[in-house]
Amino acid sequence: MRYDLDDLRLFLDILAEGSITGGARRVHLSLPSASARVRALEHNAGVALLIRGRRGVRPTPAGTTLARHARDVLAQTARLESAVASYTRSPTASLTLVGGGSAMQGFVPRALVSFLRAHPDVDVRVSESRTPQTVRTLTDGEADLGIVIDDEEARDCGLDMEPLGDDSLVVIGQAGGILAGRTGLTYSEVAEHPLVGLDADSSLRRWIEKNLGPHAPVVRYRTTVAGLNVLVALAAAGVGLAVVPRRTVDPHLPLDVCDLEDTWARRLHLLAWGAKGARTSPTATAALAEHLRRAAFSEPASDRERPDGLS
Repeated sequence: MRYDLDDLRLFLDILAEGSITGGARRVHLSLPSASARVRALEHNAGVALLIRGRRGVRPTPAGTTLARHARDVLAQTARLESAVASYTRSPTASLTLVGGGSAMQGFVPRALVSFLRAHPDVDVRVSESRTPQTVRTLTDGEADLGIVIDDEEARDCGLDMEPLGDDSLVVIGQAGGILAGRTGLTYSEVAEHPLVGLDADSSLRRWIEKNLGPHAPVVRYRTTVAGLNVLVALAAAGVGLAVVPRRTVDPHLPLDVCDLEDTWARRLHLLAWGAKGARTSPTATAALAEHLRRAAFSEPASDRERPDGLS
């Protein structure tokens, strides 16, 4: 058998008032309507629930049992509704952040940790994309903030931007290995050795290949991986050299680090603001921007200081 929650509330109100008239008044029902609902409740239960008298009503043993369980059901229902309501968000309580791989796997996780802890009512959708796609997404008003590389396309897009720190590329290898004693190499020199690299569709790999052009040296990749953390670990283990942004290299790792001397290896991150129509929550967007600035201009923490899984 099934019981309507409104009928259970009415039944409890009747018991609290000691009369059907008083219970009906509590829930703004007429006396005939309340009486009809009580009769339907008793019919559904198959037993009398109230003892009716001149001075009001009192519950039968079955009515007392029903009342006890009705209170439990209504309390559980209230907790359920409260739990689900906690996930309700207004359209302005979600931000979108897009950017390249070196930022997303470098300082962005630290910024997200601090921002999400400080703003529990704001969600952030994060996605990785190359600078051209990031610029288009921001220009189309589909993202609130983006992190791009300072190049001609980014500078000419008309978006509001500000410097967000150096993102120059370096060459890394096992400590005491073939980079020992070197301060810098060109990419052509790097390509003479076995490398480990990012997957072909990664934003950093495609950016490098775009700048190398059609006459790029032939490279032997011993393996390619999806993330910079794994790439750095492989280089530290002596599997091969790797080209990575300097800011993603943990200074505590046993690595030799050399400058990549090609002009295109000197890069700058920019924080770009989306078209004004995308700023559904200007205050939250400004707060996220501030957390990104702090993370970008702070020194990376050691592995012992980082939350698990973050870099």
